[in-house]
Amino acid sequence: MRSEYYFSKGKRGAVVASPGKTQDNDVIEHFRVRAEAAGSGYQTEINRILREHMVNNGELLTLDALRRVIREELHAA
Repeated sequence: MRSEYYFSKGKRGAVVASPGKTQDNDVIEHFRVRAEAAGSGYQTEINRILREHMVNNGELLTLDALRRVIREELHAA
């Protein structure tokens, strides 16, 4: 171990850059429009739709079920 370290060329932040989230902008925009009309946030609107689907269909929410719900909602709009 050194007795002194120099950080004059050091940079703040993560050592390895994060790839970030991927987004389906068309889906998010659809739910933003619906949420604005309902007077809520788009994430709240997405959760409402997913809960409604789970209750009405009595099924666990799998990735395939999620995709089907999103397709149904986009088609209904």
